Amino acid sequence: MNFSKKNHEHKNRSVVSKKITVLLICTFLSFALNAQSFIGAWESYHTSENGDMVKSVVIFGDGYQTIATYDLKTGKFIRAEGGTWKLDGDTMTEIVEFDSKYPEKVGKEVSFKVFINDSIMGIVGRDMEYKRIDNGEPGKLQGAWLISGRVKDGKTAISDTSSPRKTMKILSGTRFQWIAYNTETKQFMGTGGGTYTTTNGEYTENIEFFSRDDSRVGASLKFDYGLVDGNWHHSGLSSKGDPIHEIWSHRE
Repeated sequence: MNFSKKNHEHKNRSVVSKKITVLLICTFLSFALNAQSFIGAWESYHTSENGDMVKSVVIFGDGYQTIATYDLKTGKFIRAEGGTWKLDGDTMTEIVEFDSKYPEKVGKEVSFKVFINDSIMGIVGRDMEYKRIDNGEPGKLQGAWLISGRVKDGKTAISDTSSPRKTMKILSGTRFQWIAYNTETKQFMGTGGGTYTTTNGEYTENIEFFSRDDSRVGASLKFDYGLVDGNWHHSGLSSKGDPIHEIWSHRE
């Protein structure tokens, strides 16, 4: 009996078995990551250099994401950034569309490793985790929208949503954020956000931050809303008290 040959065959089978096991583990981990959805809203808290509590809220829609950072107590706006996103295994790739602090990043593609379980997500190697707020529900208006028209004196004016000058509103199941920016000039014009509800045709925003005017923080604004041919019609009084009737279209 050739023990040397049998030993060699046994070792080969052992090596192959280990490789298959590693491959299966990697495949399972990749599947587990992709099986869990980033869609929804996430929050994180940290203390600033001057000792104030700061809150960051991330909203992931289908293909688009935003993050806003602001003072938890006063609502003072600190920073906003966002754009498109996609996930490949445990690698998330974003193309920056706006960044209030670093406009030079607009148009650039960035990739990084991420982790997620049902209630916690974050970027590998960074000392910050985000806790899930919601998973996109109930979210009758969940997703990314671009303003596509306005109605005034019974007349509808249509906007070009493909232009570099954009006003986007992104909503999770319970959170909203709007952002005005220009991808061509890299200009950031403003943002605001907080929580929202949709009840019996009434859309209510509860403002937690507003980059243009901190005095708006804490206000609740109520609007009539409805979906017409897939477009979101939004009417009522603006934060300045002016009558508005906006039309928003789902961002593809």
